[in-house]
Amino acid sequence: MSVEKITLDKIETARKNIASTIHPTPIIESTSLSQICGTPIFLKLEHQQLTGSFKLRGATNAILNLSKHQKSRGVVGLSTGNHGRGLAYSARLNGIKCIICMSSLVPKNKIDGIKAQGAEVRIIGKNQDDAQEEVDRLVREENMTLIPPFDHPDIIAGQGTLGLEINQVLPELKNALVPLSGGGLISGVAKALKSKNPKCKIIGVSMERGAAMYECQKAGKPIFVEEEKTLADALGGGIGLDNEYTFKMTRDLVDDIILVSESEIASGVKHAYWQEKQIVEGSGAVAIAALISKKITPKETTVALMCGSNIDLNTHHKIISGLSLTT
Repeated sequence: MSVEKITLDKIETARKNIASTIHPTPIIESTSLSQICGTPIFLKLEHQQLTGSFKLRGATNAILNLSKHQKSRGVVGLSTGNHGRGLAYSARLNGIKCIICMSSLVPKNKIDGIKAQGAEVRIIGKNQDDAQEEVDRLVREENMTLIPPFDHPDIIAGQGTLGLEINQVLPELKNALVPLSGGGLISGVAKALKSKNPKCKIIGVSMERGAAMYECQKAGKPIFVEEEKTLADALGGGIGLDNEYTFKMTRDLVDDIILVSESEIASGVKHAYWQEKQIVEGSGAVAIAALISKKITPKETTVALMCGSNIDLNTHHKIISGLSLTT
């Protein structure tokens, strides 16, 4: 299947498929960011989604598109936390066995959140590649059905429903700042927004530590990128050397990629809390971080996507209080 098959129609179908499971999330104008930037800045509050992140959209769409036989075999997924939570939630609603494989870099609160949805969690190795080996074994030896975190047409279409919601509220939008990891979110959002509003610029935002898609785009092909510990842990992990969809879609649809430092991510989390009254994890704050650090200086209407809130509250308290994370 080629990337051409991930169409606006597929995204609109996904919106209908998942309508009874997810809820549309608010878009608000940020007074503080609009003042800082001198232009209207809006926030898409996707961190308020039912499982605390956008991942529920793609996971639900993928689950609902499985055959009865595929469902009966159970599903398995690789995750840095949020995909696992969304997949576990949707699998539980549909009575499907679910196993999530993760690396030891995933925070405990995210592991606990997945277990709370009834899924089995397996911690394998120190990076996503190690955990992927267990996923592959479960598919090969136990015949489980793989639901990958990003490089899958149903996942991308599900995430693209966010773009439809943004366009519905902001049809003349000029810039969209989208957190960037494996590329499922930005590919779907970019496809939806640019299909409706071709002049809208899509800017990916990732962390400086282990920005896999950024490095792959620089190299012109999928490459191995070392995973590093970061406040934006949900954005960690590689894109897969056999990436079929998101590398090309990011290359073709994304206008720029910006990287933010750990201190800038922390400032984004603090700003979200003190100025916007929102609790977000590091990955959910990277778009705000890019704005307040002036790494992007938009001149026209812009939306910043806040994609996740699944942060350990002790860690969040330290960040917003300016305390050391090692204490």
